[in-house]
Amino acid sequence: MGEKQVGYIGCGKMAQAMIAGMIKSKVYKPDHIMVSALTDHTLALVKERFTIRVTRDNKEVARESDLIILAVKPGQYESILSEIKDEIGQSIIITIAVGVTLGQIENHLGREVKAVRTMPNTPSLVGEGMSAICPNQSMTAEETKDVLRLFNCFGKTETVVEKNMDLIPAISGSSPAYVYMFIEAMADGGVLQGIPRDQAYRLAAQAVLGAAKMVLDTGEHPAKLKDDVCTPGGATIEAVASLEKTGFRTSVITAMEKCTEKSSRLHNQAEKGS
Repeated sequence: MGEKQVGYIGCGKMAQAMIAGMIKSKVYKPDHIMVSALTDHTLALVKERFTIRVTRDNKEVARESDLIILAVKPGQYESILSEIKDEIGQSIIITIAVGVTLGQIENHLGREVKAVRTMPNTPSLVGEGMSAICPNQSMTAEETKDVLRLFNCFGKTETVVEKNMDLIPAISGSSPAYVYMFIEAMADGGVLQGIPRDQAYRLAAQAVLGAAKMVLDTGEHPAKLKDDVCTPGGATIEAVASLEKTGFRTSVITAMEKCTEKSSRLHNQAEKGS
């Protein structure tokens, strides 16, 4: 079992997905996790769902936690850090917000601290999350392993240099939304052709899951795997050609560019506010 105490300041959808993954993995017991939130309603829901410790006191979370996860909006970071700065000690600060840099964390606290910038995604809820991890220079190798161990409870991790962190939302943070749209579109196509709705969703979702697993498990280039499905003169290459004609790849790449531009704007706004 994990021996580190983990505290969440804020408990929205992302935090709850992470907590669910932590408990399901059995690496952390519920009593290793504490949460603070703004409302008693949220705390009651979280306590009933996860049987973890809850409080309205952010300072209590900071004081009792080895790993402090700031699960609040970027605009709240400065006030939260100001509130808990005297309670942190040698604890590790972990961010999950877009655009909040490691430098800004130290600037808000007025000193060097152990900090890790991360970007998880919502499939963490089902143990298939993808989290980018960026530790600062104050983190030891062992401390970084502790953070990776936590995030590996609900999926996979990749260590990323900070200059690339604003690029992560487009490829793994926000991208589940694109995939859900793709699954919905495929299901709509199936319904159009007479397949029952529920069955169409299951068929489409499993196809996406299987294709992703093929990429990860085989190590083959996605283009090679695509070619393997496309027999000469067959139905699949007909569909692929249609997707190319309607700008499928271009639409995805453009969406990712827009996502990155927005992440950069949030970063700049956070810097101006710091």
